[in-house]
This record gives sequence, structure tokens and C-alpha cells, in this order.
Amino acid sequence: MQVCVIAGSKNDKKFVEETLKVLEDFGVEYEFRVLSAHRTPEALIDYIKLAESKGAKVFIALAGYSAHLAGVIASHTVLPVIGVPLATSVLSGVDSLFSTVQMPSGVPVATVAVNGAKNAALLAVSILAVENKDLKKKLETFRAKLAEGVIEGDRG
Repeated sequence: MQVCVIAGSKNDKKFVEETLKVLEDFGVEYEFRVLSAHRTPEALIDYIKLAESKGAKVFIALAGYSAHLAGVIASHTVLPVIGVPLATSVLSGVDSLFSTVQMPSGVPVATVAVNGAKNAALLAVSILAVENKDLKKKLETFRAKLAEGVIEGDRG
């Protein structure tokens, strides 16, 4: 397993599907869990250590409301953590965004846009591609297809 995808609630699974699809499309091994920074903190910490021992290289944390999940993960690992703030509250994700992005100095969390599950997976792939030429080539091909789509759209 290279990427650990953790959602803070079973209700977040619909957002997780985008992340998992991208990882599958790129052939990246992942594991998905539902663990809460607030309701299951001990289980979360145990899982972080287990994941590291199993070879995890990147964590992706998807959470709404106060969204402390990514920060708690980052406080227990030195591996890259990507936070995905979710628009699950009446504040439309602003609370999640602030909770995810406002980390203290020394404990970074890379944060993507609210509901940016797809970009979180692409960022994880980019991190892995630093040392994996096959993934780098797949990303280059992916980006070229994005550019082709824009050019075709411009042609009308």
C-alpha cells in the first residue's frame, strides 16, 4: 500500500470515491479507512503507525465540520499528509478549510480545495512520481489529455 485514504465519517464516502478512482486509474495501491480524530483517536493513531510499517508513503484525509483529521494525522507522522476539507456543514466547507489549512509551523498539511478529492489523489500521485518513472509518465499523459480537451473546446 502506498497511499492511505482516511475519511472522518462514513458519510464522507461519497467524496472518497473520486479519490479512490484516480488512484485506481493510475495503478496506485491504497487502503481506505473510516477513522475519526475525535471519536476514535486511539484507533487513528494505531492505524497511522501500522500504515507506516506496511510501507505507506502518503496519507489523504477527508473530513468536514471542524476537520482536524489531517492535522492529527500529521502530528503522528513525518510522511506527507494531504487534507481535503469537505462542505458537509451549514458553513459550506469554510470551517473545514480553515481547520485543515491553518496548521502550526512545523506540522504541515498540504490542503486542496473544498471537496477537492480528485486533486488530493493527483497530488499523492505526483508525490509518488518523484521516485517512480512510470507514474511520472502516466501523469504527463494525463496532463497532455487535459490540454487536448481544452484545445478541442476552443475549436468549437
